[in-house]
Amino acid sequence: MAAINFIGGEKGGVGKSVVSRLLAQYHIDRHLPFIGYDTDRSHGSLLRFYGDFAASTVIDDYASLDQIVAAIGERPDRHVVVDLAAQTFPALTRWIADSGVIEVLTEMQTPVRYWHVMDDSVDSVDMLTKLVQTFGNSVSYVVVLNQGRGSGFLGFTASQARKDALANGAQIIQLRGLHDGTMSKIDRGNTNFWAAASGTPAPGHALGILERHRVRLWLQKTYEDFDRIIAPATLTTASL
Repeated sequence: MAAINFIGGEKGGVGKSVVSRLLAQYHIDRHLPFIGYDTDRSHGSLLRFYGDFAASTVIDDYASLDQIVAAIGERPDRHVVVDLAAQTFPALTRWIADSGVIEVLTEMQTPVRYWHVMDDSVDSVDMLTKLVQTFGNSVSYVVVLNQGRGSGFLGFTASQARKDALANGAQIIQLRGLHDGTMSKIDRGNTNFWAAASGTPAPGHALGILERHRVRLWLQKTYEDFDRIIAPATLTTASL
């Protein structure tokens, strides 16, 4: 069953775009039809790295955001991945509330999945509290502890926000960090993760043998977490 996946966290620099790129690559490798939407007007990662599968949407323009739901109506089997830029939560929630988005998608039998990407700061915990208070049990939550932006997450582990999220059915995953130097090479070459792992990047930005293997291992371990969240019974495994 297709779903709409909002990739948020509200803070800049927590890794929302990396998660969006991973989800894009995951859908490609698992042969799941999808479309991505970028809300960042200046640094759209999905458009940059997965342009054949992505479009832009304007977060404060209802007509533009309506395209997200229209995409499901046009192809009910197609998943949607929305990369939310920082500080877009108020505009997103206004559109959802004013347009009855949750009710419409419920009628369309389309789940809404909100991926809350976190670093190990208090701000990320507070934003999770706000997220759950806003949507309650009307959406599914995936809490992503980005180990590339923190390691202990002790504040989250002991928080009421964690308890509230779990009480509303949240799933918690840990996103392993990819070596900084390897990620920098991928980004400088405007390379998608498949090209980086397979050794076919842009000229001048090739990864070494071990770097390519690191990317493949990173993808495989991440996909194991994604598999238990995104319709595991429908998956067709592709080799990386």
